Amino acid sequence: MQTDIHAAAPRHSIRSLLTTTRWRMVLLLFVLYTVNCIDRMSLSVGMPSIVHEFHLSATMQGLILSAFFWTYSTFQIPAGWAADRYGARRMIGISAALWGGFQCLAGFAANGFMLLLTRIGLGMFEAPYMPAATKLSASWLPPTERARGVTLIDSGAPLGSAIGGLAISALIGASGSWRTAFIIVGALTVALGFVVYRLLRDTPEQHPGIDSAEQDYIRAQKVAAGETPRATAAPLSRGTITAMVIGRIGWAMVFFGLVTWGPNYLSVGRGLDIRSMGFATFVIFLAGAAGEILSGMTADWLQKRFSRGMAFKILFGLSGGMSLLCLLTLPFVGDIRLAVAVLALGVFFHLWGGLYWIIPAMLAPRDQVGLVGGVMNFAGTGGAIIVPIAVGMIVDVTGGYHMVILFFAACALTYLIGSLLIDFGRNAAGERV
Repeated sequence: MQTDIHAAAPRHSIRSLLTTTRWRMVLLLFVLYTVNCIDRMSLSVGMPSIVHEFHLSATMQGLILSAFFWTYSTFQIPAGWAADRYGARRMIGISAALWGGFQCLAGFAANGFMLLLTRIGLGMFEAPYMPAATKLSASWLPPTERARGVTLIDSGAPLGSAIGGLAISALIGASGSWRTAFIIVGALTVALGFVVYRLLRDTPEQHPGIDSAEQDYIRAQKVAAGETPRATAAPLSRGTITAMVIGRIGWAMVFFGLVTWGPNYLSVGRGLDIRSMGFATFVIFLAGAAGEILSGMTADWLQKRFSRGMAFKILFGLSGGMSLLCLLTLPFVGDIRLAVAVLALGVFFHLWGGLYWIIPAMLAPRDQVGLVGGVMNFAGTGGAIIVPIAVGMIVDVTGGYHMVILFFAACALTYLIGSLLIDFGRNAAGERV
């Protein structure tokens, strides 16, 4: 007799979910990832000031913005393997201290080349974060809560971009120096990384504060879903791997294109001053964070009413379709307030793509969740390497951003097609669901 995992799950209020040990672990990961993405965003917001000081061409700006992704992409698969081999908690603690250090060093850069080198270091040590966090979510959360947990953690990316746009522009305005802003954010990262390392544990069994009832619930829900310590998954099909890679590349090129060049588009392309640009960036990426959190809640709800395959086709169809529509509309919108609203709506739906982070825990063997997460993000960050350089070249050649937005629209179409071709209708034991 097959257990109905949804019927077995107790009904939780938001308050009770957030006071359980497993959700405190998720919140720790969410907070650190938010700060992680403030670090990434700082360069994009500070770029107008940096360009004035270092006299950088658009192509050189693109190279510096891209440099982060050179090592961030390269180290995804090794970082995922290391999280499986040495423990996700250890990888997160070490990497947070080191990426925070490189963020501080960026504040002392004397020229564009030195700034590029600090971004290479930042990318190298931010690489382990999401593969390790995905492994932790698979360990701590039962399948009935995993979509909410993964998307909450990953919503730190747009939220960090939103807060980063507001906070970094405010720090630059208050201090008169982009360097001071970079050093403050880097020091905060090092301190927070130490706190998170002290509080995290790799498994529920290792946590001294978790009660037996919560441990039993997590274990029972995993067993009901076919997830046991000895469970092995059938190999992912070549078609599913290809679709996942294509979809992730398309998604990442839109998201990281907006993270790296979005503030410059608002400042140069739309004529906003630095404070207005910071506020607009905040609104746009805050909408993305809200959309991503909503997508996780919706995914858990839809899977109780439809097959998992159908639920995810609906989610990714809406996400990719609305992202594409908003990007195609944007070049024809003249009013800046309406343009920000259209872009915010597009990012709201585009960030439903954070559901990609549930794929490793959903489809991969338990001992390869970090590795599969690394492979998936390697594909996405490979696209992220290209997009800042490509946008810089397009701006230099065309003298504007109209073709850039259409380029992003083509990437959104790629995300839509790839996502709809993924086979979600199997569990970690290789069974159809």
